Order: sequence, then structure tokens, then C-alpha cells
Amino acid sequence: MTTQSDTAAPAGAAGNLRGALLLALAAVLFTGEATLVRVSAPVANEAQIVFFRSAAQLVISVLVIWRMGDFTRLATNRTALHITRGLVSLLTWWLYYISFRILDLALATTLTFTTSLFVVALAAPLLGEKVGRARWIATIVGFLGIAVAVGPSTDASLSGISIGLLAAACGAAIVVLNRLLGRTENTATIMTWIGLVTTIGSAPVAWFLWEPLAFGDIALVSLTGLLGALGMWLTIEAYRVGEASALAPVPYLRFVVAAVIGMAFFGERPAPMLLLGAALVVIASLLAVRHEMRQGLTAPHR
Repeated sequence: MTTQSDTAAPAGAAGNLRGALLLALAAVLFTGEATLVRVSAPVANEAQIVFFRSAAQLVISVLVIWRMGDFTRLATNRTALHITRGLVSLLTWWLYYISFRILDLALATTLTFTTSLFVVALAAPLLGEKVGRARWIATIVGFLGIAVAVGPSTDASLSGISIGLLAAACGAAIVVLNRLLGRTENTATIMTWIGLVTTIGSAPVAWFLWEPLAFGDIALVSLTGLLGALGMWLTIEAYRVGEASALAPVPYLRFVVAAVIGMAFFGERPAPMLLLGAALVVIASLLAVRHEMRQGLTAPHR
């Protein structure tokens, strides 16, 4: 999603500390977004949530470019690839929101961590990369962790698990598209095009499936979209100022935050096997991320 100039990190601990703090805040915002998706279920459907998420990203992106005073950043010779990136984001958000409405927060969050594992499977055929033994071992361990996590969860929805894994697979496709776009495009261009495509793409469906919203409901779904968009911008900024190797463990703070919120507000209790499975997924994902950093694949995937 970023160019080399966008991701160049200052040397030393200061940049890494700032990046870690930004990424930790992004983890909180993303978990807050997922929580509000659950809370808004009685008043708004997924189509409305996706539309407000798309609109929030478009507004923020345009404001950022306007503040930069450089609207030439919107110019591109890769329109088709930008549209593809936006459509994949649209599908990913839709699946992501459904999974967080169906599954416990901790389990749904664990499934999102498999994106790095799916990247391994996509890197060879789509990017022509050589996938070594270590990456395949990390991938196998990660998916075994998912099997451990969901195996004893008899009350977990099989469809919800499938949707969560599909969202993670789409997230991996986004990482690959980021890699392709990042060779020529800057962050502001990519983010604005995503907001434009997703807003245009989600508007007709949201209109067709629109449910009446009170003022408070509009504020709730708007806040949901805003948290997601801000979380993405903070993630991009974190990887710009900090070294990817130093920041790799930070996103997994999301599991802790999700587990705490699930217990505090929804009466959820992560099973011991879920904790073990999540640990395996995190370890495997970190191993996969190490290789991705060497290949330039590490980037926000939503």
C-alpha cells in the first residue's frame, strides 16, 4: 500500500516507539470498530455499515490530500488495478463485519491473523516468489492453530468461521495488490481510490437494503466507519515511521483487547483451546511476517 518513500523509517528507537504506539492505538480502534459492528446489529445491516465505512475513508482521504494541497496525487495510470483493489476491500469489509456479528470477538479476531498465512499461498503464483520450507511450515502450524482454536468451540457457527477465514483470504489478496500498487503509487492515492470505489460500490446495495435509522443510529454507524478508517491511517503511519521488524508483534494486541471487551460487555469466555490455538496462529504469523518484510509485502491489509 505504500511506496518506499512512504515507508522509510527513521533510524533508532524513537521511530519504532512512535510506530508501536500508533499501531497499538490502531489495534484498539479496530477492536472498537468490531465491537460497534456487534452493537449496531439491531439497528443497521452490513450494507449500511460498509457504506458508512467507505464514506468515512473517502472523506478522510480527501481531507488529507486537501491539507497537503497536492491533488495531483490522485492522478494514476493504474486505474484498473485501483478499482480491483477497492472492490476486494469492499468484499473484505463485508465478510469481516459479518464474521464479527456471528462469532465471539476473540475467535473472530484470531481468524483475522491468518491473513499473513494466506499470503504465503498467494505469493508464489501471483508474485512469482519462491516459497521456502520455513514459510510453508509456518503456514501449516498457523492453520493447525486455527483447527485447535475452533475445534472445541461447539457453539461457534461453522458459517461464521468460514466467513472469517474467507475475509482473511481476501485480506491476503489485498496485501498482494498493495505490493503491486506500491511499486508506483503513494499512500494517499491508494487510500483515496479505495474510498471512492468502495463508496460507489456500496451505495446501491445500501440503498436497496436501507433500513430506517434514527439520529443516534446514524451516529453509531458513522462512528463505526470512522474508527475503521482512522485505524487504517494510523497503521499506515506506524509502518512509515517504524521498522516493520520491530512492529510485527504489536497488531496481536487486538486479541487481548477483543478478549477483554468480549468478557466485559458480551459475557464471552475464551476457552483454553482457543487461547492455545490463538498462540499458535500468532507464532506462525510472526514467522510468516518476517519473510514478508524481506520481500516488501508487509502492509496494512484492509
